[in-house]
Amino acid sequence: MLNSAVMLAKQRTPEPVRVLARRAQLEAYNTKLRITVPVETRSEFENVYHCAVRKTASQWIKAVFSDPLVYRHSGLLTYDPRFYNWKHPRVVPSQRIGLSLFFPRPRFDKMPKPEKYRAFFVMRDPRDMVVSSYFSTRNSHGPMGDVLEVRKVLLEKPRKEGLLWLIGDMARKNRFGAIRSWIDAPASDEVRLVKYEDLTGEHQATEMEALLRHCGINLPTDDLATVLDRYSFTKMNERQGTATVSHYRKGQPGDWANHFDDDIYEAFNKATGDLVKRLGYPTFDQQ
Repeated sequence: MLNSAVMLAKQRTPEPVRVLARRAQLEAYNTKLRITVPVETRSEFENVYHCAVRKTASQWIKAVFSDPLVYRHSGLLTYDPRFYNWKHPRVVPSQRIGLSLFFPRPRFDKMPKPEKYRAFFVMRDPRDMVVSSYFSTRNSHGPMGDVLEVRKVLLEKPRKEGLLWLIGDMARKNRFGAIRSWIDAPASDEVRLVKYEDLTGEHQATEMEALLRHCGINLPTDDLATVLDRYSFTKMNERQGTATVSHYRKGQPGDWANHFDDDIYEAFNKATGDLVKRLGYPTFDQQ
């Protein structure tokens, strides 16, 4: 109950104040890591970039890559350029993991980067992205950007009409196009494409180990198990007090089928074309 009240209070705090508070929190956390956690092995890469679109477990990724055990075996601190008004000339300083870069691939390619870097892009079934975005924006997301304006629209509409409107809004904001830009780009050693469902599914440990290795981070098996247990969705929900205002909600692949009807699916297909098939997810007729 108390945690839920705290979350609601945070949502009502002006965005500039929230950003400053989160910057201070991140800097204090990183200072503590430098002082208290000895680095045993260092990543060979100067920067790692976490790229994504919204509603692909970015907060979970942030938690995992910010963990002291990951720092111990990488020497890389985390950095969120949103907290610094995107002022760094290279977007992300040296020896940092850049978090939550919601960029289409062309913008990422133009961004100044060191010679030795790694990046990964997290994608998700875009139908589940729609459903997750609907409930998060309508009920629980902090007032960042245009969230409050979108929330007002969704609260005024029945669920079906809200989902139909949101699909159009996501298309106008190029959320689906951003995903396509990453999967259409030529393969490279520097960039790894990963699926949300793989990172959170049955073979989570294997998938996360491969992702960390891609980033030059060799986490011992026991430490990896500790990190994944520490940031399980269940425990993160408990810490956030999300029984009534869940920001993580279910995180369950295929939840879209509980909310899409023929009209919604037709609107989704019109907005996304063959994106579901290109991403390798089962199409509607394969369910």
